[in-house]
Amino acid sequence: MRQLNYKLIVSDFDGTLLTSDNKIPQRVRAAINEYVACGGIFAVCTGRMLRSILPRVRELGLKGLVAAYQGTVIADIESGKIIKDGGMSCAQSAEVCRCIEGLGRVFNIYCGDTLYTSIERDNKYLKLYEKITGVEANCVSEGPLSDFVLSRKLCCHKAAVLVMPAERDAVYQELSERLGDRYDVTCSAEVLVEVSPLGETKGEALKYMANRFGISLDNTVAVGDNLNDLSMIKAAGVGVAVGNADKRLKDAADHVTVTNNECAVAEIIEEYGFKQYYV
Repeated sequence: MRQLNYKLIVSDFDGTLLTSDNKIPQRVRAAINEYVACGGIFAVCTGRMLRSILPRVRELGLKGLVAAYQGTVIADIESGKIIKDGGMSCAQSAEVCRCIEGLGRVFNIYCGDTLYTSIERDNKYLKLYEKITGVEANCVSEGPLSDFVLSRKLCCHKAAVLVMPAERDAVYQELSERLGDRYDVTCSAEVLVEVSPLGETKGEALKYMANRFGISLDNTVAVGDNLNDLSMIKAAGVGVAVGNADKRLKDAADHVTVTNNECAVAEIIEEYGFKQYYV
């Protein structure tokens, strides 16, 4: 059995562990299995809904914890029991919706296991999103989502604005200026700008996991590809950006590795997960 080096590795899912065609390479599976068999703890921290990520981490054979909604929700993989649940109040959820509506944007809101959207049902990007995540959206067309939230007294975990890639940074900047002092504004993909509860970040989720497992932050590795991974990259003992990552994440990382399509997570496990011996 190989000797462990870093004891906790936390990975983003889409664009990091997952390939561009939404598959988990066999080499990555084998690397995770070996690391866990030797006593390491491997966890996924994603912007996805809990109901979307649970089947995928169970498919990997993982046990322990998984973080969803940018770290707002942390759950036990085997039972699905939620052990940490953040989120916004109904008033906060409505405020975020009104702000996005004021920009004339279509968007999703996520409330527990339910996805609501102001995006038209036949939108190709919405259909692709549903296919990738395995979650069907409930399309709300009878008025603004902000009114829908208030009428249903919904408490949301996050909102995600659908944009074209060329518009993303401008929308991100605008929402950061309007909401950034009260909420966490970030990007999870080249077509998504997201608003989450302030302080409920992937970085905080990493800290929560490390504390729960009794592992110092110095003994952790985090890996990701987009701006929503930035807090996690900064919090970990070693922060790694995959080769396909946003340049801003690469600039903040301690190390840049190969792309998600080149088995980046397997490379990271090999480099940081085990002690290296040289003759």
